[in-house]
Amino acid sequence: MDYRVIKENDLFLLTDTNGNIPENHPYGLGLYTRDTRFLSKFDIKINGQEPILLHSDAAENYMATILLTNPHMEKDGELLLWRESVEIKRTRYIFQDVFYEKLTVKNYFPKSVSFDLSVQMDVDFADMFIVRGFQNGDIGERTGQTIDGESLTFHYQGADQLARRTYVEWDKRAKSLDSNKGIVTFHFSLEHEQEECITLKVMPQHGDDTIGEILPPDIAFKELKKSYSQWDTNITKVKTDCLPLQRLVDRGLGDLRVLLTDLGHGKFPVAGLPWFGVPFGRDSLIAALQMLAFQPEVAKGTIYTMASNQGTKVDPWRDEQPGKIMHEMRFGELATTEQIPFTPYYGTIDATPLFLVLLSEYVKWTGDFKIAEDLNQNIEDALSWIDRYGDRDDDIFVEYHQESSKGIANQGWKDSGDSIVHRNGDYATTPIALSEVQGYVYQAKMGIANIFESIGREDDAKVLREQSRLLKDKFDDEFWMDDVDFYAIALDSDKRQVGTITSNPGHLLFTEMLEERKANAVIDTLISPKMFSGYGIRTMGEGESGYNPMSYHDGSIWPHDNSLILLGMSKLQQQEAANVVIEGLIQAASYFEYDRLPELFCGYGSSIGKAVKYPVACSPQAWAAGTPLVMIQTILGLFPDAINKKIVLNPVLPTGMNILEVEKIKIATGHLSVKAIKTDNGKVEVVILENTTGFEIAEN
Repeated sequence: MDYRVIKENDLFLLTDTNGNIPENHPYGLGLYTRDTRFLSKFDIKINGQEPILLHSDAAENYMATILLTNPHMEKDGELLLWRESVEIKRTRYIFQDVFYEKLTVKNYFPKSVSFDLSVQMDVDFADMFIVRGFQNGDIGERTGQTIDGESLTFHYQGADQLARRTYVEWDKRAKSLDSNKGIVTFHFSLEHEQEECITLKVMPQHGDDTIGEILPPDIAFKELKKSYSQWDTNITKVKTDCLPLQRLVDRGLGDLRVLLTDLGHGKFPVAGLPWFGVPFGRDSLIAALQMLAFQPEVAKGTIYTMASNQGTKVDPWRDEQPGKIMHEMRFGELATTEQIPFTPYYGTIDATPLFLVLLSEYVKWTGDFKIAEDLNQNIEDALSWIDRYGDRDDDIFVEYHQESSKGIANQGWKDSGDSIVHRNGDYATTPIALSEVQGYVYQAKMGIANIFESIGREDDAKVLREQSRLLKDKFDDEFWMDDVDFYAIALDSDKRQVGTITSNPGHLLFTEMLEERKANAVIDTLISPKMFSGYGIRTMGEGESGYNPMSYHDGSIWPHDNSLILLGMSKLQQQEAANVVIEGLIQAASYFEYDRLPELFCGYGSSIGKAVKYPVACSPQAWAAGTPLVMIQTILGLFPDAINKKIVLNPVLPTGMNILEVEKIKIATGHLSVKAIKTDNGKVEVVILENTTGFEIAEN
């Protein structure tokens, strides 16, 4: 990564590798919360010169350590500082909406030294959409700075009449403070190997926010570490001799923890950093689905967060309709003044059925039927949206079409403008019915039908099952392509098949919508050289007219896309095919920094050598971080069903793995711990270490 990012709840810091925020940096570096930049400059200098970078560590997302030193300094023949004589260590973290920057300086020169260390800060209070160059608009203005003791506050009055402030304080008397330039200077005199530290505390403020008690740095860091320790205690544990996968799982869990945010309805994963640290319907729902075997409470928080923002009216500006689940919510000045429609924006075709899929899968894992009672109206409204607004022309299929002038044209997960393309290279016209969305609808209705039947609503369950049967039959008639033995990605506005070979139909495997022969045909295509690069399943098949291995959605490889396919393969007990994909993804991860699967990477075949990085990808990114967790569930062949009080378990270990031990998997009110061991003859021995779920385990 060419940047460093840390986050806690809704506050995140994005800097260069030196730890600085240079002005007008192309990456939009800064300190952000509520889609607003509360630091647009944050640089340190020693005696007015840039320090030299020694080491910059981004292994942890909740803290960062950056090591710097001084250049050689002389003036008029007099030595000021010998090169590399002063160590400057920057340690930063975030806790309770406060950014802490601890600067530790240490003298390694044989004699005493004196020097100045200055910090320059500025704030533009820019809306994130403006920072990223996506929008311009009417905005507010800076209203000056105020000094109060060892603190400096920057002020801004927004076009939304909301006052915004950045409060900065420090714990060492400053040598000087230039409030106009935002420069605070500290003087140090150090003996040999003497060190001294100062801590700056930066707090963004909105409206009537007041400065409460800011915890001392050491206490704040201790509490932050404690919260991570609690997370580790409550998460499912994985141990395997396949060390690359072990590192992937550990990294994924760490990334997901830092991406959790709570807006008052429970913790849920935001989409990714740096630009999508917000509620994001599809991404948050899928990431929570990926986490079910590790922390089902995240799914609960995600479900309630989405339900709290469910559509209530017809509003073309926001692509909103009653019952619809949001696409994305923003909190910046452009949103609050309605210059952009993200308050929230509802232009997504898949979030509503995925909301119901996650809810039904959550119930399968936990047996928490109360959530269905609490959210009964939300469920009814989502089902109503599917039938009334999702199906625009009463043909059973759910289609999308952009209404908002500042909305999104393609409203499935492949939302770039060139992602839905015919075999001849023509772009499909909307309304468009996507293949995977029909599968989500099928899975949603069947899942809710099972819940309804369990709580005594047999008639309602019967209606949903009949609707699902009709959808399944018509989908097979309209989307199947005999000439290629595969499903079309979509139907266009004229109900013509968009016949390009893509990964989208792979999502149908998890929905159990496909009959066995065609499901097997889909799997065969997905792991063929046309689709499988050696590092993962491509979004589009090599040789298709729209194929481009460097594209965002037309030939690249997305780990989360692969993860949903993996769940389907595993559910259908196609474990060998699943392991082909898993082994490819593990190999790909070895070429990326910090054992982290990126949001996406290029779709070049493995024969050319290393996996090729995509130029711009979120890191960390929630559903990429969740993919290693899905690998574990897939390898175990684990699918609990609290409705019928049984657990399907079918472990098949991939190449390079001889032992997989997974402990404290939360199922219903108990736990399952299991160990899978590859024997000398290649078979897998399953040892149940613990089963307090009360459910029958069905081993295959």
